[in-house]
Amino acid sequence: MIPDRRALLAGAAALAAAGPGRSQANDLALTGRFVQGGHALGRTWPRALVFVDGEALTAASADGAFVAGFDRDAPASVEIEVRADGRSARRTLTIAPGDFDITRVDGLPPATVAPSDPALLRRIAREAELKTEAFASRLDADHFRNGFVWPLEAFRVSSRWGAQRVLNGTPARPHYGVDLAAPQGTVIRAPAAGRVVLAEPDLHFEGGLVLIDHGQGLITAYLHQSRIDVRAGQDVRPGDSLGRVGMSGRATGPHLCWRLKWRNRNMDPSLLVRT
Repeated sequence: MIPDRRALLAGAAALAAAGPGRSQANDLALTGRFVQGGHALGRTWPRALVFVDGEALTAASADGAFVAGFDRDAPASVEIEVRADGRSARRTLTIAPGDFDITRVDGLPPATVAPSDPALLRRIAREAELKTEAFASRLDADHFRNGFVWPLEAFRVSSRWGAQRVLNGTPARPHYGVDLAAPQGTVIRAPAAGRVVLAEPDLHFEGGLVLIDHGQGLITAYLHQSRIDVRAGQDVRPGDSLGRVGMSGRATGPHLCWRLKWRNRNMDPSLLVRT
């Protein structure tokens, strides 16, 4: 007997609906800012392993949320794959190029640009170890999934993220922070929930520094503070006071240098504001 044409069409439609295209979309949803310095916020199977360009870098939360970051020099395309219980899904993202300034900062003390004193170099090395340990934090949380708010209520962006720096006339590494100029003593507030993994009042380059892990190693940094109101190990909620704007460390005026890092990738925190 020849099958009814309507039955054949219905069967074909059912196969199409259950095919790879629909499965991929349902099993791996991605939003965010797909640009150099940006990010992807993902939703997939709970606790799925997440690969970025073939490298296993993180795992989704118990609710299936995860984050992946794109460095300042990220390639033009990035593949994100998730795997769980013998299943897998993947997507290839097109990463737009960033638009980076060149900024010059003069009048800095030479010791903050090209330190040479042996005792100072030992101090800088000790402080580098503290920061490396803190950036290795991997909090099992997904506080990033609703995006951030600005850490200051009123400010002026005095330097955009990713700018190529020239310090005292000498080319330096790119500036991996957003500089938010504000009066001395302005309250700095947590832009999202997280756990404080470093709170140091007097580092050589950063001055007063706070680092917060918002989950899965997505860590924000708050530099040049004149006062710190939190301690390492403390959990914070959005809006909690972290400290006060200052000009400690390598700074020529009062401002907050706001930074973001994920698994050794430098990212633009402003792109996560209300993603």
